[in-house]
Amino acid sequence: MTVTLGGDGTILRASSLFATCVNVPPMLSFSMGTLGFLSEWKFAEYKRAFREVYMSGAGVGDRAPILEDQMEDGTGPTGWSSVRGKSMGSTRGARILMRNRLKVGLFTVDGKPIQGPRNTLVAQDALGTPGLYAMNEVLLHRGKDPHLAVVDVYVGGRFLTEAVADGMIISTPTGSTAYSLSSGGSIVHPLVPAVLLTPICARSLSFRPLVLPSSTPITLRLSEKNRGRELEVSIDGVNLGHGMTVGTEARVWNEDMRHGKNEWHGGVPCVMRKVTGAEAHDGWVGGLNGLLKFNHPFGEEH
Repeated sequence: MTVTLGGDGTILRASSLFATCVNVPPMLSFSMGTLGFLSEWKFAEYKRAFREVYMSGAGVGDRAPILEDQMEDGTGPTGWSSVRGKSMGSTRGARILMRNRLKVGLFTVDGKPIQGPRNTLVAQDALGTPGLYAMNEVLLHRGKDPHLAVVDVYVGGRFLTEAVADGMIISTPTGSTAYSLSSGGSIVHPLVPAVLLTPICARSLSFRPLVLPSSTPITLRLSEKNRGRELEVSIDGVNLGHGMTVGTEARVWNEDMRHGKNEWHGGVPCVMRKVTGAEAHDGWVGGLNGLLKFNHPFGEEH
């Protein structure tokens, strides 16, 4: 299990340590930073947090069966997972939020993967396709170049548009409250299986942010019309160290996230506060109101 003491940036940093790994250990995060939107635990609750995790067996991969929580009316899964251990019986469970990730790969004009300083050892899927994982977003930006970036956008293998903008953001629902939100993107609940495509300061006012099914592959190709030398590429705020030149493609697709018999396959399992009933999502809604000041009127202190 991974334990973080800090803010949202600390969580992203911890997640980036597993950018080349298909499986990520459970993450227990204590809010001790500036914002703390991604974490519900306060450090004063550390005894309760560790007790719930320990008693449930959440950190023990092959001994912790993963069970889907059911809705109040029993109609189906809510998207949360309960990790239950034998020490306290099946009624004691740690609440696990599976945050899905994006997988990104850079490819040359000839379709060959580009290896850089950060992805010398990269994760590969079942087909052997290399790439790095992002929990928040993948960012393409013109950097210091004075000219707008010109990028051909393909969605689901079909050409969508030629984007002329400062850059492009492809984000997860977790990342929808970060750079994508500042660029005018939608806020998406972390349980919604989706991927967001958000332009940064697009020249056309009709290029609006898109929310697509999580299974939709997205390809961004640097157009021959691009006047700059290259675009900077960052994953979760970390620059890859090499950019995109004309004809280079950034291919982004959703991580294959599923439950094995006794373990996770894909995703970032985050240990959250155990809440039941109508309060099940209050942490996220409370974060929108208390931390992000959702629809907060100007001039009001409270």
